Amino acid sequence: MTVVGFITEYNPFHYGHKYHLEQSMKKSKGDYSIAIMSGSFLQRGEPSFIDKWSKAKMAIDNGVDLVLELPFIFASQSAELFAYGGVKLMDSLNIVDFLAFGTEIGELEPLERISSILSEEPNFYKEKLKYYLSLGLSYSISRSNAIREYINIILPNNQYDYEKILAQSNNILGIEYLKALNKIKSKITPIAIKRSGSHYNDLHLSNGFASATAIRNLIKNKDLNHIKDLVPIETYYCLEEYLNKYKDFNYIENYNQIFLYLIRTIEKNKLQSLIDIENGLENRMIAQGSKNNNIKKIIDNIITKRYPRTRIQRLFIHLLNQLDKNTFKELYNCYPSYIRVLGSNKKGLILLNKIKENSSLPIITKFADYKHFKSEALEKILIFDKRATDIFFLGLNSSNALANMDYYNSPYIK
Repeated sequence: MTVVGFITEYNPFHYGHKYHLEQSMKKSKGDYSIAIMSGSFLQRGEPSFIDKWSKAKMAIDNGVDLVLELPFIFASQSAELFAYGGVKLMDSLNIVDFLAFGTEIGELEPLERISSILSEEPNFYKEKLKYYLSLGLSYSISRSNAIREYINIILPNNQYDYEKILAQSNNILGIEYLKALNKIKSKITPIAIKRSGSHYNDLHLSNGFASATAIRNLIKNKDLNHIKDLVPIETYYCLEEYLNKYKDFNYIENYNQIFLYLIRTIEKNKLQSLIDIENGLENRMIAQGSKNNNIKKIIDNIITKRYPRTRIQRLFIHLLNQLDKNTFKELYNCYPSYIRVLGSNKKGLILLNKIKENSSLPIITKFADYKHFKSEALEKILIFDKRATDIFFLGLNSSNALANMDYYNSPYIK
């Protein structure tokens, strides 16, 4: 049996995702598919549009065989840590043959070259990175500039536009997947699939595909008719079912009052303890939190060339879920500690049996069963997922008390 793995968000599952799934299975000649999917919060520092069980149902109904949750502590991180968390968990299953990911370039060679530079960190590259950071540029832009200069020296007549490659988000994620595979010496083989259609944050249609961002924006007024022809019918029915049940989709502005409370009452040292914060950034956050009553305006006024939007949004999400750098370092060293099932079809159940035979990690299907494993590391990581779920449903502003939903929801089985 050949198993293909994906690291995903499916927020929501659209035609681009379906194309990627089909092309990956075709290229790998795969028999089974596993998606490791972020749950209640996302890599860009935003809440998931819909709950994680609805996303899992979409994925299974559209052809994925097994959906596992990428824990919050990695799902809401930079591209490097997001990729590492997904790859490390996938590798620990001990049954995955291929990791397939979408990229704008659709080729492995230039991505592998960049990945090698980032892993080896030659002196010239490090000096250039330091130089560009000293100019006040963001880490990602500084890194891109340093890599471009280094490659121009060692390969003056190279055929690729590395500046363009490093400016595209899916290429960057692909590079980080390759870095992670190399770091843990994984035997999983990478496959790069060229993306077709809109970029992930594009607001327009391209080649008949709409990005997840465009889809979310089109139904912000809760009218699903706008996207009926833009998503697979399985996705449409799932969104319809979700909206009938919960009455609202989730956006970062849904937490406006909570963020205002946090930023106006928090002690400065608590902000200084967050992952990826730099000296002085906490003052900027507090100052803007006092001047504005809208979280989007607060973030707009914090971002600079050095501090991009996604980085600032992640800081707020970590603050929301009480994840600081010391806690993350502790949990990083004992990760992964479990496998959490969100959805499966009949083929996925076969995969779960294979995982049980080949992996030493406990498999959680019913949430309450985590206590039986008596693992301190497992509980510490899982509590962030549980809290993230509670916070997610808090953002829906429901008249019902949507708490402890991890206990009440079971994996979707088709």
